Amino acid sequence: MGWRRRLSALIVCGIGIGCGAREDSQPPSASDETELAGEEQAAPDFSLPDLTGRPVRLADFRGKTVVIDFWATWCPPCIFQVPELNKFWDANQAAGDVTVIGVAVDAEGASVVAPWVKEQGVRYQILLGTEALAKEFGALGFPTLVVVRPDGKIDSLHVGLIELADLEQILAAHRGAGG
Repeated sequence: MGWRRRLSALIVCGIGIGCGAREDSQPPSASDETELAGEEQAAPDFSLPDLTGRPVRLADFRGKTVVIDFWATWCPPCIFQVPELNKFWDANQAAGDVTVIGVAVDAEGASVVAPWVKEQGVRYQILLGTEALAKEFGALGFPTLVVVRPDGKIDSLHVGLIELADLEQILAAHRGAGG
């Protein structure tokens, strides 16, 4: 188990309440990953604005693996996820079969999110969402990462931090399955 995963478990289990969903949420379970294999649950479609106000729909990415990171500026552990997602995005964007989307759940919107994104050096696309949307995907706290298969079905849900190697393994499975 890598240091980031151990840190993730500590954060989720120890101080995860500070990054839990703010309304009527339950604390994350002891497991930081939930495989949804066999359930064939379709990812909820959405249309969300990016930081410039341009609408982006999840359905526009059909045919690609989509990594969605639900996060918030008020969530200290969310800072640690950015470098791993940047590395994953940098390594895979040229192939054209994967995309990374960060969905900020801050109620204050772009005025708070944009400076945070710049300060953290985020290189993947950021959209402005809500905690309600994160809950539709199964998020119990933040960060929560959802992997959507190319067919639009949810592959897995990861509460807490995820490492580059784990993301690469998921992507390899999708590429090995023919997309």
